[in-house]
Amino acid sequence: MARLPGTVGYGEDAEALALRYEGVAFEGVHGDLLPWLPPAPGRVVDIGAGSGRDAAAMAARGYAVVAVEPTPELRRIGQRLHAGAPVKWVDDALPALTGLRGPFGLVLLSAVWMHLDEQERVEGMRRVAELTAPGGCVAMSLRHGPTPIGRRMFAVSADETVALAERFGLAVVHRGEGPDRLGRAEVRWSTLVFRSEWRTEVGRG
Repeated sequence: MARLPGTVGYGEDAEALALRYEGVAFEGVHGDLLPWLPPAPGRVVDIGAGSGRDAAAMAARGYAVVAVEPTPELRRIGQRLHAGAPVKWVDDALPALTGLRGPFGLVLLSAVWMHLDEQERVEGMRRVAELTAPGGCVAMSLRHGPTPIGRRMFAVSADETVALAERFGLAVVHRGEGPDRLGRAEVRWSTLVFRSEWRTEVGRG
C-alpha cells in the first residue's frame, strides 16, 4: 500500500525514531501546553501520535485518549511500548480524519502540521475545528529548519497558522518559541494553543 505523502520516511526508520521520541518526557516537550490542559477526565486526541509517548502521558493524567497514527510501523511500536495505557489507537490521517469522531476537549498536533501542503492545511484546520469541543483547545507545534532527506515538509509560519485558525473559530491564546528538544541546532519550534470560541463556515460569501 502506498504511503501518505506526509508519512514518507517515518516507517522506514520507525524504531530509531521511537527511541528518540521516548527519550524526551512529555512534560519536557510540552511544558507550554500544561496550563491549557482541560480538566480530567475528558476526551483528548493526539493526531500524529508517533510512538505514543504523549498519548500515554495524557492517559496517565486521567484523560480518555485517542491516538491517531497513519504510519503502521510507528502505530505498532506505540501499541507495544504503551500496551498498559488505556489509549485507543486509530489508523487515520489529516486532512480528512474520516474515522475520527469528536468532540474533544484537547486536540494535540505535535510536529505534524508542517507535513501538510497549503490546501491540506485549509482542509485540516476545518476538520480540527469540527473535532474540538466549544471552549476546548487545539495545541500544535511547528518545526522550522531544513527538511530532512526523504521527508515531505513545508515552511509554515506561526502567523499563517494563527490567521488560518481564526477563519475557523479558533482563537490563539498562547504563542511560544523554543529550541529543538532533540538537540538539533538548526531546528527551532513554535508552539501555538487555540481555543474554540465559535463555529463558522469559511469561503461562503
